Amino acid sequence: VQLVESGGGSVQAGGSLRLSCAASGYTYSTYCMGWFRQAPGKEREGVASILIGGGTTLYGPSVEGRFTISEDNAQNILYLQMNDLKPEDTAKYYCVADAKAVVPWDWFGGYSSRGQGTQVTVS
Repeated sequence: VQLVESGGGSVQAGGSLRLSCAASGYTYSTYCMGWFRQAPGKEREGVASILIGGGTTLYGPSVEGRFTISEDNAQNILYLQMNDLKPEDTAKYYCVADAKAVVPWDWFGGYSSRGQGTQVTVS
């Protein structure tokens, strides 16, 4: 599965952005997708995950209540709606996918497909 992120950019604190991740290739085998982020000098962090078709979602504690992960299964697109953005949300955001449920969900190495990332800057 090939993943391409878009929608990143610069926004002021309190603003919103919506990231998209277009999946192509062997997409009908995809079972679990998610978002990670990494800021310079910081560890990679799990942001959110979703089970395709089932709706089950999980969020990292720093984004729960502000970010929403969703998917359009017909279009093979994953979204991350980010509201009330804070400067500490500044990072490169990566889309991930796998044909199985990844346990724990925030284990980056468990996802076999990963995008190139899109930068989000909050000032």
